[in-house]
Amino acid sequence: MGFTRIDVHAHFLPDFYNDALVEAGQTHPDGMPAIPKWSEEAALTMMDKLQIKAAVLSISSPGVHFGDDLKAKHLARRVNEEGTRLRQAHPGRIGLFAVTPLPNVEMAIEEAVYALDELCAEGVVVESNHHGLYHGDPRLDPFYAELNSHKAAMFIHPTSPSCDGCGVLALGYPKPMLEFMFETTRTVTHLVLSGVTTRFPDIRIVVPHAGAALSVLASRVDGLADFMLQGLGKPNPHLKTEMRKLYYDMAGAPLPELLEALLRIADPERIFYGSDWPFTPMAAVEDAASGLDATPLLEGKLRQAVMMGNALKLFANFTNGTS
Repeated sequence: MGFTRIDVHAHFLPDFYNDALVEAGQTHPDGMPAIPKWSEEAALTMMDKLQIKAAVLSISSPGVHFGDDLKAKHLARRVNEEGTRLRQAHPGRIGLFAVTPLPNVEMAIEEAVYALDELCAEGVVVESNHHGLYHGDPRLDPFYAELNSHKAAMFIHPTSPSCDGCGVLALGYPKPMLEFMFETTRTVTHLVLSGVTTRFPDIRIVVPHAGAALSVLASRVDGLADFMLQGLGKPNPHLKTEMRKLYYDMAGAPLPELLEALLRIADPERIFYGSDWPFTPMAAVEDAASGLDATPLLEGKLRQAVMMGNALKLFANFTNGTS
């Protein structure tokens, strides 16, 4: 592999967080076979093997809120301070998307401000829904206002759907297989149609997994919304227009279908590499990286941009000097 990368979709699971998952009964998060193994040493070894110069770490689903606001607040703080320790121990190599104790909006704002102002985090990570609170819900407006004032990056990570009877939607398969893609598509569509992206334009929203199903559904959403929302007396911000303003990582399985569709809609200067390690096993991460290195969809300067250049622009504070 001859291309240097910056990874904007990488996870970490410190021992105390792993213990919190087990205590909360999350030994098979989102229906996965097990909690993946992670260590600081293994993360750096993985980065070296794939020529990843820098990675922005985040907590994946199911996040830090397991039903108790106060416990979630304390766990979020501990995770963010551990991420900061890693950031300081490996300057220029490790960045942090800070986690918050949503759905408690007040506590989430407090933690986001602390992480952005005091810990100098690269942004915040949110789930596609927080116990049924989906993005675009007006109850989240104070949280968005704070992120907007900081011009912060907000990385959306999918989680399991949350509603009575939602368990049947996965049809017995692990949620990341299908439901994660639908969750991302659902929450980003609502975030756009509810006007969040137009009312809070300075939030730099990062959408995972090559935009999930957004690229192939955007024309349908816009076409139906034109007359359906008009009939309800609601404005239509137009998904395809707003998608051009969002950022995307290429974690998961972007080739061959998703990346081709994404490049037709997204701004190519807002697409990044993502490994999704360790929730994606190393062998699959290597295969995906090799595919991206070889695909004719990323020619010349475009390949260099999505692998590294675009992230250098968005995360200049911590990546300074990695080029």
